[in-house]
Amino acid sequence: MGRMTLITGEERRRRWSEEDRDRILAAINEPGAVIADVARRADVCTSLVYKWRKEARRLINPPGFARVVIDDVASATSTSPPDEIGPAVIVVRMKDAQVRIGMHAPPAVITATLKALRS
Repeated sequence: MGRMTLITGEERRRRWSEEDRDRILAAINEPGAVIADVARRADVCTSLVYKWRKEARRLINPPGFARVVIDDVASATSTSPPDEIGPAVIVVRMKDAQVRIGMHAPPAVITATLKALRS
């Protein structure tokens, strides 16, 4: 038999303190954590936990434009010689990662690469 909660007062929504949110978000970031399990233990709707996580990520990395630096291929530092890459490349630097994309790369590869860097 399932559990039922009866709300008798005027308050219809539960209020979660910042400490509770932080505790739950920390629990979902632990290795091997399953969001649905953490939400069930905390008696929180799973979609609300996803919403909190999305809001927290937005605070850490606000949406906006990335700085673009146009650099000559010959002067760019790379582990492979410039002739292996081709005459035109896109260099994407994010945090500690650097990705070089050649001008003949298929659009699907470029899209997948940029999505992988974003997450």
